[in-house]
Amino acid sequence: SAVKIDPTNTNTVYVGAMGGLWGASADRGVYKTTDGGKTWAKILFVDENTGCSDLAMDPKNPNILYAAFWEFRRTGWSFNSGGDKSALYKSTDGGQTWAKIHNGFPGGKLGRIAVTMAPSKPERLYAVIESDKAETKGLYRSEDAGATWNRTNGDFELSVRPFYFSRLVVDPRNPDIVLKAGLSGSISRDGGKTFSSLGGGMHSDVHDYIFDKDNSNVIFAATDGGVYRSYDGGNVFEMVKGLPVSQFYQVATDHRKPYRIYGGLQDNGSWYGPSESPGGIENRDWFSVGAGDGFRTWPHPTNPNIVYSEMQGAEAIWRYDTERRQTKIIKPFASASDPKLRFNWNTALATSPSKPDRLYVGSQFLHRSNDMGETWTKISPDLTTNDKAKQNQEASGGLSADNSGAENHCTIFTVTESPLDENLIWAGTDDGNVQVTTNGGTTWTNVVANVPGLPKNAWVHHIEPSHFDKNTSYVAFENHSVGDMGVYVYKTTDLGKTWTSLVTPDIKGFARHITEDLVNRNLLFLGTESGLFVTADGGQNWSQFKNNMPPVPVHWVTIQPDEHDLVLATHGRGVIIIDDISPLRQVTKDLLTKDVAFLTTDPTAMRDDAGFSEGGDASEFVGENPSRSAKIIYFLKNRHTFGKMSLEVFDASGKKVGDLSPSKSKGINIVDWNYRLKMPKVAQGKTLTFGGFAQPRLPEGTYTVKLTKGSAVYESQVALKADPNTNYTAADHLAQYETTMKLYNMSEQLGYLVDQLDAIRKTATEQLAKDASYKKVADPLLKDLDALKETLVITKGDNYVGTAEPQLREKISGLYSEVAGYYGKPSGAQLANLTVLDDKLKAAQTRFEALKTSRVKAYADRLAKDKLPEISLRSFEEYKKADG
Repeated sequence: SAVKIDPTNTNTVYVGAMGGLWGASADRGVYKTTDGGKTWAKILFVDENTGCSDLAMDPKNPNILYAAFWEFRRTGWSFNSGGDKSALYKSTDGGQTWAKIHNGFPGGKLGRIAVTMAPSKPERLYAVIESDKAETKGLYRSEDAGATWNRTNGDFELSVRPFYFSRLVVDPRNPDIVLKAGLSGSISRDGGKTFSSLGGGMHSDVHDYIFDKDNSNVIFAATDGGVYRSYDGGNVFEMVKGLPVSQFYQVATDHRKPYRIYGGLQDNGSWYGPSESPGGIENRDWFSVGAGDGFRTWPHPTNPNIVYSEMQGAEAIWRYDTERRQTKIIKPFASASDPKLRFNWNTALATSPSKPDRLYVGSQFLHRSNDMGETWTKISPDLTTNDKAKQNQEASGGLSADNSGAENHCTIFTVTESPLDENLIWAGTDDGNVQVTTNGGTTWTNVVANVPGLPKNAWVHHIEPSHFDKNTSYVAFENHSVGDMGVYVYKTTDLGKTWTSLVTPDIKGFARHITEDLVNRNLLFLGTESGLFVTADGGQNWSQFKNNMPPVPVHWVTIQPDEHDLVLATHGRGVIIIDDISPLRQVTKDLLTKDVAFLTTDPTAMRDDAGFSEGGDASEFVGENPSRSAKIIYFLKNRHTFGKMSLEVFDASGKKVGDLSPSKSKGINIVDWNYRLKMPKVAQGKTLTFGGFAQPRLPEGTYTVKLTKGSAVYESQVALKADPNTNYTAADHLAQYETTMKLYNMSEQLGYLVDQLDAIRKTATEQLAKDASYKKVADPLLKDLDALKETLVITKGDNYVGTAEPQLREKISGLYSEVAGYYGKPSGAQLANLTVLDDKLKAAQTRFEALKTSRVKAYADRLAKDKLPEISLRSFEEYKKADG
């Protein structure tokens, strides 16, 4: 709950430990280290049910400490805050001894206590106290370092949900300015006597604050909607949008190009957004389709405009038309003969793989609609344990009632219809039942008793029916809400009659979601509290996926079938896409025995779109687009460490068109190839020319890849294909490529011409400086060289306000850039302009050849007469290979 560092000796640190949330724990209390964390001592302990909820240190005397202790217990279906052991303690000797400081506190049982002091006036303390009477809850203040206390305020914002909003923060320079966490957050500027709401615009549920220590007008606030910042002492707040952090409960995808991602965010509604967008995926690319705690969100399987979403506890289930922006609530209701429906806070909502308009929703019963939620049929009895002891919502909260619905229990949490049989439906409950029907809901069988080694009532988080065999399913259970962090993942091949555990020591963190690959039945993906785990052998061995994948909780894993992408909902890093998992589908025992092996890849579509992008705010997080490069994928049994290793690409004629840097890691290596030639060599001039920066895109076809490792050479192929959405014909593409390459070669020929001019001019200038007698032969040569060069490249001005008139280099480069950047047939005007420029280049070349037979020859003859070295000009190939 708190970490306090001694400012006079940073090796001394105090930690307030709440302890285990879900059960009794001896790891509660106040801990101290004096050696920078190498060793720790527990210096204050109350009991196994009472943890340290807050800790404060006197900045002027770090031996003075205040520790708040809180008696509490959370279960999956209830919460209890308060008891006889909750108390506030003070130490004046660095934690060796402690004493309660309750003079002025309310009597009876206490709940959570928040405590802080004014840094500029340490004898001023503030505490928010949860007590058993409404008239004694609220803010208390001490002016004598805790010796006595007085209640100053009992506003709703100060006392609401104390277990959830307990943070107090004081301005480091002004002891009268106090911030209190709450639904909207509140501020007092008179020492806690009165409070007002913080500046508008912030998301609700404010949990923490920090002041800039050098300028207390700058305040940061942490909320359920992100981090906010104020520059004027809390009157106005703006959101800090550059943080790539969010909590998605679930994701789904559709079949658009690019595909959309749908998902629910913690306390931030439900959304859909694209898997790619010009310039990157920005906030503005996402569209809201729900409110509140956003949970399951599904696109209609065939109607691209319909999205289903729900908010906490099925308070609302929406059918939303994204084109017409029309919303309809479609949740089922209890019939006259039904008891009250119990929906999980994260309600089980699912679409059907067999009937596009079919929906399922789970309460304690399973409800089915065949008309997009217009009408519902109950197709099961109560599938839960119906344990009445776990359904008493009104008693939840302890000293402060907290009947929000979040603790609804004995509910269906997951429902899935087999993709192979519409009458085969699985349902899992939050109280441990695994139910299956093979006749569309007429009869149900609870098969959880057949699962070996499974704790009773473990939460059934996800059931995954196989895409290959309708009798096979996978289940991920989790039991953390009773303090059990074990991993429970099972497979059945006989509709639940028998089960096999898929758990190995390789898996870290309790599991929430398991997904079977759509192509390789032995390839499974497991989302756990500690990241993503993958098996290629049906669960015999697991490996943690770490390639740009953080070890954060993964709540949902889905596969986008068209792009073969793995899409993850994480708690902490939002939505993560792992592009193209097809290489993992090829991992077999045979592959792992080979020293080197290429993996097959689908042909790469060369996209023709190249639109403009406005670009996002510099302070806003922008999601990365998928790479458009072709992938060269190979397996190395061991990391390459010694000797030569190269990777080259050749076209059908055997000409090398790519020289790549090979990846040398053990395992699967992926090398991007952008299927483009190097930029053309451009003539040197006084200013830059920007047109030459484009790289020609190679035509579609099959290319040979050669991996040289030591003396061994391994070959494979990589295929390029046209954009399936292109508006251009194959003839258009070919015309564009041929025209691009003609301009490419013209640019290099011009560059070589200028290179020869510069070389001759350099020789003549240097010789003239050495010997003035060369003036007669050098001056006319230099004059004619300069006159020719001035028609070829810009020789004066700058790259901005002093730009000179473009010459042949700029005109060829400009046309080259236009043609190379457009993948269709060049326009008639462009082709006509090419002819004009080609004629000018040829004329310049002819003029240079004439110059070589006159002025250059006269100068060369003089050099020969004086027995000096002759003019040396490099070849065209030498020029192309040279740097610069």
